[in-house]
Amino acid sequence: MATIHATAIVDAAAELAADVSVSAYALIGVGVQIGAGTTIGPHCVIEGPTQIGRDNRIHAHAVLGGAPQDMKYRGEPTALHIGDRNTIREFCTFNRGTAQDAGTTRVGNDNWVMAYVHLAHDVQLGSHTILANNATLAGHVQVDDWAIVGGLTGVHQFCRIGAHAMTGFQSHVSQDVPPFMTVAGNPLGVHGINAEGLRRRGFSRDRIALIKQMHRLIYRDGLTLDAAKNAITALRGTVDGGDADVLTLLDFLAASTRGIAR
Repeated sequence: MATIHATAIVDAAAELAADVSVSAYALIGVGVQIGAGTTIGPHCVIEGPTQIGRDNRIHAHAVLGGAPQDMKYRGEPTALHIGDRNTIREFCTFNRGTAQDAGTTRVGNDNWVMAYVHLAHDVQLGSHTILANNATLAGHVQVDDWAIVGGLTGVHQFCRIGAHAMTGFQSHVSQDVPPFMTVAGNPLGVHGINAEGLRRRGFSRDRIALIKQMHRLIYRDGLTLDAAKNAITALRGTVDGGDADVLTLLDFLAASTRGIAR
């Protein structure tokens, strides 16, 4: 059986794997599923429908799966899905989705989510991300794999932060942040590429140089965005392994609906 503290309340309809640990005064409601090896800290509240995968570490006072903070919400059966091996620190709040979007707020795998982080309805958080203390993601925000969101950063609804991008402390994100870029401030400015992060993830020197060249084409050479995209397309085949990076950036630019931070 799962290890459940005597003061915790777990609904009989909740589904907990055999080795889940639930600490004191936690409250787990109907429609909650928790996978093997996950630990639930004291005073956590988890409402359903919520699915939580394996080996997650959920710290004290987190509130997961609450109803979306959206005035259009009328009690539709929406959900929160959390993957595997995530660390979710104290006082985080993750809301369920809405019927106006996919209906599900999603969190991938291996994310490091620090204290007081808020994920609003329909957020799509990738894998291997870092969200520092008090990062606040509004509804329908998407954060791609390996992105870093700095402390006290606010992200406007429907914005997207690309793979390997990084936002600085107290950033105000109201437009899409392209992959690989480092942004900061209010108003938001682009200050280069996340070179150190790319090095830590094993990007070669040539690939990082290619990404720097793509940054220059968009932000330093005075080109229109269409001209910059054409120039970036021409870089395919120039660096071993670099075509994936070119496509990552081009696909992001093509899909952007709010315009990119420039």
